[in-house]
Amino acid sequence: MRGRTVWDMVVQVCLPLFTVLGFALVSFKMPAYGVAVSLFAQIFWLYSSYKSWKTAGQLGIFINTIILTMVFAYGVVNYWFL
Repeated sequence: MRGRTVWDMVVQVCLPLFTVLGFALVSFKMPAYGVAVSLFAQIFWLYSSYKSWKTAGQLGIFINTIILTMVFAYGVVNYWFL
């Protein structure tokens, strides 16, 4: 556990959990809930991809995460508010 914080461990559990749950909900014909859960998962993706960018120069994954966050945010607005 050298150099790892509790938050890093929480991210490692929540990132795949909420990502898979979001995709599963969309697949189970519940897209409104799927995009909401996927948007919540983006919190963990943004943190992880930002950290990857800063430590390993992985800028592409960070840009991809920002774009996906905007797509999921549009989905939440579209399903929940329009």
